[in-house]
Amino acid sequence: MSVLRSIKFFVKSVVFGSLLAGCALYGVIASIVLRIVRKGEYAQYTVARAFYHSFSTLLGITVKIKNEERLLDTPAIFVSNHQSALDILILGKVFQPGYTVTGKKSLKYVPFLGWFMYLSGTFFLDRSKGEKARKVLESALASLKRDNRALFIFPEGTRSGLEKLDFLPFKKGAFHLAKQAGIPVIPLVFSNYSNLFNAKNKTFNRGEIQVDVLPPMSTEHLKTNEDVTEFAAKVREAMLASMKEVGFAKLRGAKEKDDQKEIDEEDVSDVNTDTDTSIEIISEQTPLVSKD
Repeated sequence: MSVLRSIKFFVKSVVFGSLLAGCALYGVIASIVLRIVRKGEYAQYTVARAFYHSFSTLLGITVKIKNEERLLDTPAIFVSNHQSALDILILGKVFQPGYTVTGKKSLKYVPFLGWFMYLSGTFFLDRSKGEKARKVLESALASLKRDNRALFIFPEGTRSGLEKLDFLPFKKGAFHLAKQAGIPVIPLVFSNYSNLFNAKNKTFNRGEIQVDVLPPMSTEHLKTNEDVTEFAAKVREAMLASMKEVGFAKLRGAKEKDDQKEIDEEDVSDVNTDTDTSIEIISEQTPLVSKD
């Protein structure tokens, strides 16, 4: 691994972090203004777009969405594969007005980021207090249906860091929530972008990430826990089939062959257990509204 490559990765990572911090600060201001004019559902959307356009302009990674019209099929719970911190960029292009996420309660007090999340309508969960978490989720589900909103969840439960066309096993929390609310699940598949961004290999290239939005999958037939388990497996199977078609991200320039060869020659890193700081993943251990 060359010194120049490591330096490039470090510099780009600093730019990445600076853009994230700057957009969080912008988000605080935007959220306050939008709440005053009663357009709070646009808070996360406008900040997401600001981050996406600034990042893609400065760092040269763009996102292309297939079947983008399905992003408007709300209310729904959207699920996708989770690879690394760069997923935030993809959310910047995917998010529509009314989309939101859940977050750890402790994030509420993080300067700028936590303030923005609080003001923009993020649902904060306190894992240590099951009843309070349950009430938050009840409120989230009611809001989704009442206001025609969407909740975005990564069912893998952590960043996978995979360098092959595969996913980690899915947690069932997102599917339990969809069953409880009686709303569909809409799967999204992000192309594997380990050839664009890979902290282990100090890779940070320019290119294009593809996103495939699959058709909504109804949860009306789900009655038992066994139904939910089978449904989660069905969603994962559909996403894997799409992943095989979407493949790897597209690199820009002549580096494509060299970088793909380097990835193939290195040991495959199956799991990256770095902790998210921006998005809480609902897992099977998270208290759910459903008690069955």
